[in-house]
Amino acid sequence: MPDSRSNAWDVSSCWWHRIAAVVLALAVSVPAPVAAQEADNQIVDQIVAVVGDDIVLKSDVDQLVSRMVQQRRTNYTDDMWMQALDQLIDQKILAEEARRDTTITVSDGQLENQLSRRIDQLKQQAGGEDALEEAYGKSVLELKESFKEDFRDQILAQQLRQRRMQKIEITPSEVKRWFERIPRDSLPRLPKTVRLAHVVRYPKASESAKKQAKQRITSIRDSILNHGASFEAMARAYSDDSGSASSGGRLTGVALDDLVPEFAAIASRTPIGTVSQVFYNEQHDGYHIVRVNSRDGGTVDLNHILIRVDESADGGTQAIEYLEAVRDTLTTYEEVPFELMAKRHSEEEESANNGGRVTDPRSGSRDLVLQALGPSWRRTIRSLEVGEISEPTEVQLLNGERAYHIVKLQKRTPAHRVNLEQDYERIRQYALQDKRQREMNDWLTGLREEIYVDVRISKDDLTAMR
Repeated sequence: MPDSRSNAWDVSSCWWHRIAAVVLALAVSVPAPVAAQEADNQIVDQIVAVVGDDIVLKSDVDQLVSRMVQQRRTNYTDDMWMQALDQLIDQKILAEEARRDTTITVSDGQLENQLSRRIDQLKQQAGGEDALEEAYGKSVLELKESFKEDFRDQILAQQLRQRRMQKIEITPSEVKRWFERIPRDSLPRLPKTVRLAHVVRYPKASESAKKQAKQRITSIRDSILNHGASFEAMARAYSDDSGSASSGGRLTGVALDDLVPEFAAIASRTPIGTVSQVFYNEQHDGYHIVRVNSRDGGTVDLNHILIRVDESADGGTQAIEYLEAVRDTLTTYEEVPFELMAKRHSEEEESANNGGRVTDPRSGSRDLVLQALGPSWRRTIRSLEVGEISEPTEVQLLNGERAYHIVKLQKRTPAHRVNLEQDYERIRQYALQDKRQREMNDWLTGLREEIYVDVRISKDDLTAMR
């Protein structure tokens, strides 16, 4: 699978991204903690804009600017502050317009989900629920109540914006005119790419391997319960979950809805402070024990230990034999579509649902940069001609799991300068994004004439405050 760190299709690295990058940021501003406000000798809250019957506070803009600085990894400027103010004004305008449209509504469930996610983020940033409540001087319930209307406005604005954007389309002649305005010497060169499809099979562990894994974690649990061993120390020494083992198996602020069902069931019913019974997690192909430290509504703080089942050589042999049979069918009966066989026989759910197509996990593009693929992928397709299907080979999937697959090479594209013939669909997407943003900006400008907007601060005022 593509390595996201070296993915040359990353939009942020493309020349034309600068043309379409000014996308409205519908960000909710969360008030700064009371302690932080008291420590600041400057005026924190003042009305900096009025939109209809609503207001925008200076602290709202400050919070958005802080996030922009972190996300962009850049330094603060007064221009950035004024840009953030415009974004919040646009959000208020969209929310006001959405309230006039009776077909746009926000359900209690939507609002609660957004609020819960934001509170969970704040808990993690603050270091837990107690630290969060102390920082803000409010309980979690009071915080949710204080954020509620801002989040309702955000959801309304998002829904209206999405509806307007989806109505805007672009014709081939518009795409051509958009592309022809770009100076030729500014067009980027694109690296070698391939289009692939595959059928994936996972090696199946033997019953004896499962038995060994269960015995091992049962022994670990016994050491903790009956011999005084530290749960954290045992997790560091033995857990196969590389993401949490070094921290003693600790997982904080985890939403139960984000856990696989069997894990969520154990985490939701195990008494606080006790160690659960051993249970099997099919997704991780291993056995767990869990100690729940605290629960708050739909989130949980816990430690866990995972012992994966050792996949036997027989499991790999079975996967290879299965794939050989699939390949034999495809090469013997050319009328049998690869897509159909992938849907029927591939165990990688996402690609199977798409007829085996391999896509870039970030952009969704089917054109995969050859050098961004892992070594096993490049070895497998190195000698393939377009249309050929590889022999079964071992592969490490994006999630790190070991698997076997057969790969069909569907297309090779040499390195080239961007052009309409080879890159039309990609160019169309950027041209459409640019058109949608321009028309959205024009529409917002018109709404500013209809909805009362009073901006009460200028760039000079910011300079004077500093």
